[in-house]
Amino acid sequence: MTFLNIITIFTLLGSFFSCAQTESAGKSITSSLNAGPDMSSTKYEIATFGTGCFWCTEALFDQLNGVEKAVSGYSGGDTEDPTYKEVTGGETGHAECIQITYDPEKISFDELLEIFWQVHDPTTLNRQGADIGTQYRSVIFYHTDEQKQKAENYKKELDKSGAFSAPIVTEIASASTFFIAENYHQEYYELNKNTNPYCAMVIRPKLDKFRKVFKDKLKH
Repeated sequence: MTFLNIITIFTLLGSFFSCAQTESAGKSITSSLNAGPDMSSTKYEIATFGTGCFWCTEALFDQLNGVEKAVSGYSGGDTEDPTYKEVTGGETGHAECIQITYDPEKISFDELLEIFWQVHDPTTLNRQGADIGTQYRSVIFYHTDEQKQKAENYKKELDKSGAFSAPIVTEIASASTFFIAENYHQEYYELNKNTNPYCAMVIRPKLDKFRKVFKDKLKH
C-alpha cells in the first residue's frame, strides 16, 4: 500500500461527520490529567500536533508504544484559557491539538512525524473532512530547534516526492502555551465509543486502519 493510498483511506473516513456537531455529548474522565510519567525525568520528550479533531488524534497516538500520555488541548492562538465553544467558534486562533509525552528510546520524533503525515490530509487548508476552520488546521508545534528542522525537512521532502497530489499546507510553528481541554474531551473515544455516532462512524474505522498500518509500533 502506497503512502498516498494510506492518506486517502484516513481522509475518506472522516469526510462526512464533524466532531463539532457533538459538542455537548460525552462522558467525563474521573482520573487526574496529571497522572502519568514523572516529567522531571529527562527520559521523556514532548511533541504537539494538530490534525483536525483532537478526539481522533488522541485515540490514534495513544496506541503507540513509547507514548506515555496524549492530552487533548488548544494552542497557537491568542485567547487565554479558551473554552471548547470559543475554539470551535473559530475566533481564538487556537488549533485543536494533542500534546504527546513520549519516550525517545521507544519511539523517535521522526517516527511520530511519519505517523503524523499519514493519519490526516496535510494539503487541505484549515479543514479535515467535515471539520472546517482554522481550529482544525494541520500544524506541528515544535519544542526544539531539532524538531523544527526535522519537521521542515520532512515537509520539503514529501512535497518533492509527489506523495500528495497538492502542496502540503501544514503550519510549522514554535510551541506556545498549551491549554488542556475540558475534562470530558480527555480519553474521549475510550469513554464514548459505544454511545457517540462520531466515535462509531469516524474514529473507530480510522483506528482499525491505523492498527493495521502501524501494527509494529503499537503497545502490546
